[in-house]
Amino acid sequence: MAKKYEIVYNYIRDYIDSNKFTKRNKIPSENFLCQKFHFSRETVRKALAKLEEEGWIQTRQGSGSFFNIPFALLNIEDSDKFKKKIGVIVQGQDVNANTSLIQGIKSVLTEDTVTLRVMLTDNKFANERKCLNSITTDYDGVIIDGVKASIMNPNMDCYTRLYQQDIRVIFYNNFYSGSDFPKIIHNEALCADRLFEILARNGHRNIAGIFVFDNYQGVEKYKGYIASVIKYGAVFEDKFVKWVISDDMADKKQLYKTLYKFLKTIPSCTAIVCANYMLLDILQHVIIGMGKKVPDDYSVVCFDYSGTDWQQIGITSSVHPGFQMGAELGKRMLQMIADPDYKKKDYSYVFEPVIYEGRSVKNLLNS
Repeated sequence: MAKKYEIVYNYIRDYIDSNKFTKRNKIPSENFLCQKFHFSRETVRKALAKLEEEGWIQTRQGSGSFFNIPFALLNIEDSDKFKKKIGVIVQGQDVNANTSLIQGIKSVLTEDTVTLRVMLTDNKFANERKCLNSITTDYDGVIIDGVKASIMNPNMDCYTRLYQQDIRVIFYNNFYSGSDFPKIIHNEALCADRLFEILARNGHRNIAGIFVFDNYQGVEKYKGYIASVIKYGAVFEDKFVKWVISDDMADKKQLYKTLYKFLKTIPSCTAIVCANYMLLDILQHVIIGMGKKVPDDYSVVCFDYSGTDWQQIGITSSVHPGFQMGAELGKRMLQMIADPDYKKKDYSYVFEPVIYEGRSVKNLLNS
């Protein structure tokens, strides 16, 4: 059994490893670490002291502790030669989904057989390029959530290199159109249809949608939304659709203002389809800020609810299959590594939606 301070030490080392390609070099605070592990401040400080002694971090009085990015890049430890080495490149925006997904991957790619390197892009092309360039010939494979996958990607030369070097690549959630790599995705069209059917069944016709433009999933969700608008005879109006880009979600105050203004321009709207969990979080604050309630004033449904509290919160949504998706990625990656003819086969997989019908849809037919 690891000692308490070693648990904190290993957590921070993993944090450094995941963030070494970004500009995010401030490590979690002492208060956060104490609360997360329910350890004493003395235990946390012992771990921090060990990291500082080894050169991983530096503490700045009044500012916190930071890790040295060049030092982290130069001190990537060599894995056991007999283990498979696999990289996982995540966007990092949806913390809940990423945590569940990585747990799922680790349930299959266990530490005794695989060395797993988790890297973060912050959904930036430049960071993605750094991550891809760190995938060298000693890697067996890489699992990737594509960056801004609905627009042109400047890093396709990196993917070509991985393909030529016989490094297995599998995408999840977001992939690049025209590439031959396998992918594990959701059936967004069917998900949109099922969410929309619930709204239509309850008498809603003025249904708004909020979608992410530079995201493959966002575009597919929008396509499903439009098909459902037509299928169920809802009001077809451009003004009922709000597009945001993934970078907008980094500035929550500005996004709040944007969504507030959007809802003010469509007073006839009775229901809203939300593209993901992060947008839902902002939207709920906007509705409260307008002095309104869910579902009394707005019925709300959501794609990819990645929190663990979906039953308590009661938002009608598709439940994000984070852990199951991770396990499927791990399983298929091992199959690809074991298959010398993997390029001739398609290791893709499509998850069917799991819909939770909560308490967030008002029945207008009985009003």
